[in-house]
Amino acid sequence: MNEDTSTQGKSTETAAKRRWAAPFFTIWSGQALSLVGSRIGGFALVWWLTQASGGSATILAAASLVAMLPEVLLGPIVGALVDRWSRRRVMILADSLVALFSAALGVMAWAGTLRIWHIYLIMFIRALGGTFHWAAMQAATSLMVPKTQLARVSGMNQTLQGILKIATPPLGALAMNTLPLYVIMGIDVGTAIFAVAPLFFVQVPEPKQRARAPENPLVSLIADIKEGFAYIWHWTGVFIVMIVASLLNAVLNPAFSLMPILVTRHFNKGALELGWLESAWGAGMVAGGIILSAWGGFKRRILTSMMGLIGASVFFVLLGLAPSSAFWLAVIAMFGAGFMNPLMNGPFLAVLQDVVPPELQARTFTVIASLSGLATPLGMAIAGPLSDTWGVQVWFVIGGVFSLLMGIGLRVVPAVYHLEDGRVRTTEPTTEMPDMKGE
Repeated sequence: MNEDTSTQGKSTETAAKRRWAAPFFTIWSGQALSLVGSRIGGFALVWWLTQASGGSATILAAASLVAMLPEVLLGPIVGALVDRWSRRRVMILADSLVALFSAALGVMAWAGTLRIWHIYLIMFIRALGGTFHWAAMQAATSLMVPKTQLARVSGMNQTLQGILKIATPPLGALAMNTLPLYVIMGIDVGTAIFAVAPLFFVQVPEPKQRARAPENPLVSLIADIKEGFAYIWHWTGVFIVMIVASLLNAVLNPAFSLMPILVTRHFNKGALELGWLESAWGAGMVAGGIILSAWGGFKRRILTSMMGLIGASVFFVLLGLAPSSAFWLAVIAMFGAGFMNPLMNGPFLAVLQDVVPPELQARTFTVIASLSGLATPLGMAIAGPLSDTWGVQVWFVIGGVFSLLMGIGLRVVPAVYHLEDGRVRTTEPTTEMPDMKGE
């Protein structure tokens, strides 16, 4: 009887853990559909700016800066707030706010009163809402998904990003050629409903511990932000990885910005070939994400990330060394680098979701994203002049070799190799079926 009871208990526990999939993928699917509309809308906004400004590089550069500011400058504040508030409500409010401002933009486009500064404002609000949503969704995922499945879910997210990178630019171009801007914004608002609606019915687990709200909210907020920075500072492994991520952004992100110059100056090709390279990267992300979703990575997940970094670095070096007559080799290199990208990023995010306490996750994610994002402008300041002097392909080789050395070096750093050791998550997804009522 005891053995039967034990077996029955294990079966019940296993069945309960399997029940995570229905609520999680209900939310995830809605988010995926919403992202399609958001990406098409974002493409339309950039194209509208291009036409309205006569192709001004300054206007477009300013738009990119506006879209980057919320994550880079406000990320730690956003993380501290998300760790205090209900993650479900944060996602509802963030998505609803973005939809509301997108609808307002559509009305202005319909009325013929839309101006460039309106686009800047909307892009800032969309980026701010996206920062809130991303932090809340990543922090909620660790409480909804069993830790053994986190890497697979990260692989699915990477696959989705690859599909969006391939599909949404041509869809956005088609929409701009056939539909007025206000209709495109209406599509964006309509797809947002798919993201918001499930959140009213599916329960999202919350951390058992939260920061207490003291008499002085500002002092408390600053203390929470400091706690997020201190947590990373005192965790040597994560701090080292964050520094590496910043350096990678400094050397690799400029490479993507310089891709049009590589295509035109080195390969003597045009816009079509640039599209092939971008599509190859997206196709590689899809393939790599599918592999990670099915495989889950090595048992020690940080090794999967190291392998992905080393592999991507090799392909970037190959891209930089490709002769001007071998454009096909550049396409292969971009596919390979895209394939390795999910293997590099997905498992590391899964490690953080597994070992960081739930009440600190939003702060941890946003601090890492903010500090690593700050490195991109610094890298661009170096990459531009260097590429003009020595050739853009030299930057790809330098960036690839530098990344390769970092990937190999991480393997011999004990604090990084043992990142998953000694910090075991004590919370698992609830074994109770989430109720289908709102809070």
